[in-house]
Amino acid sequence: MAENDSDFERILTKKDLFVLAFGAMIGWGWIIQTGFWIDEAGVTGSVLGFVVGAIMVSIVGLIYGELASALPFVGGEHVYSFRALGPLWSFVCTWSLVLGYVGVVVFEVVALPSAMAYIVPGFNVLELWTVAGEPVYASWILVGGIGAIVMTALNYRGVKPAAQFQTFLTLVIALAGIMLVVGALFNGQTQANPPLSDVGTAGVATVAIMTPFMFVGFDVIPQSAEEADVPPRLIGLLIPASVTLAALFYIGVIWASGQAMPGVELVESPLPAAAAMETIFDSQLIGRIMALAGIAGILTSWNSFLLGASRAVFALADSGMIPKRINTLHPEYNTPSTAVLLIGGLSVFAPLFGEQMLVWIVNASGLGLVVAWFLVVVSFFVLRRREPELNRPLELPFGYAFGAAGLVLTLGFIGLYLPGGPSALVWPYEWGIVLFWALLGVVLYGSSSTDADLELADLETEELE
Repeated sequence: MAENDSDFERILTKKDLFVLAFGAMIGWGWIIQTGFWIDEAGVTGSVLGFVVGAIMVSIVGLIYGELASALPFVGGEHVYSFRALGPLWSFVCTWSLVLGYVGVVVFEVVALPSAMAYIVPGFNVLELWTVAGEPVYASWILVGGIGAIVMTALNYRGVKPAAQFQTFLTLVIALAGIMLVVGALFNGQTQANPPLSDVGTAGVATVAIMTPFMFVGFDVIPQSAEEADVPPRLIGLLIPASVTLAALFYIGVIWASGQAMPGVELVESPLPAAAAMETIFDSQLIGRIMALAGIAGILTSWNSFLLGASRAVFALADSGMIPKRINTLHPEYNTPSTAVLLIGGLSVFAPLFGEQMLVWIVNASGLGLVVAWFLVVVSFFVLRRREPELNRPLELPFGYAFGAAGLVLTLGFIGLYLPGGPSALVWPYEWGIVLFWALLGVVLYGSSSTDADLELADLETEELE
């Protein structure tokens, strides 16, 4: 695993890293899911679900911060888990993470035509078939496919153009969210419910189970750490900072939307946050502007996770766990071009499965993310015990306490997804995605990992300081 001899250029600034992470976390999900959250758990219950999720993600983010400052190499989680747990568990960790990342990319490919359908009258043209009762239109396939090609080309040509693109769009999203909250402060009406009457365990759990997918994005920072011209300690601090700001953004949007309309009305809208904005300002035009901000959110998440997924896949290939030919760097753009093309090419087919695929992907990908985070926390413990002398520019005080909290929380979240949990994955669709991904991983790992590859990787890891 050649963490220390790659040809990545260190060209990302601290602003680039922060915007990549923050923009990834405040993508499209809040535009379309706000109504569902409020309908399931009420405003207070939804906020509580996000607070629970934010606490878990913040603790994991702090643990990531220490590891990223100590091991600032491309691949992030792959490097930490490889050094601590060895090749097999490193593959499980990274492959689970790639499921989450690819899930976001696929989500955004389908979300783009969904947003266009709200903004453009008559957008749904030529129904081809249905999936789980949802129609699939030729116009959706065309727009989603073109979007996938454009975003793949952007990431193929370099990380710096992708970061600059991200900065502009993230500013648009942040301004839209602030506008919604300010409008609710002056024009919103608190819904007539007794305090805490809308808080139920099942509703809070239903919202909480979706928060890993909503917060995923902070880990794009360690994925691209080797391309950052930033001190290692600052790389670590940027992770919890981005998580905190994203949590405040989500909670603000939920509260503001709840002041505009009851959850039962919000959930009927294809874009609840846009409907809330339209109601608060009594303007259809402003509602459509919010929908445009939603498209910006689609593109920021899409951009970040195509970047993150390609680096994770590159790291897997670089260590010989999947076919080696995937670990090529473009001679001019210094991007993992083969990995970018592979993920971008797969995403082109996502619109063929319709809008219902969004819910399946959110939940199945969420399980992959939490499994990866759990193994990162385990790696944190192992490295603290095995390598106490490792240089940690950002060393957490009471590190074992943070680690224990991270273990409890990530295990608890994993339990929410399992059969018998309050928000278990649905068979066959969501479990089918998970099982297919696991089977594909077994095939790739079994056919690509050789003893020579792994022995070489072990030697290089031992030499890494």
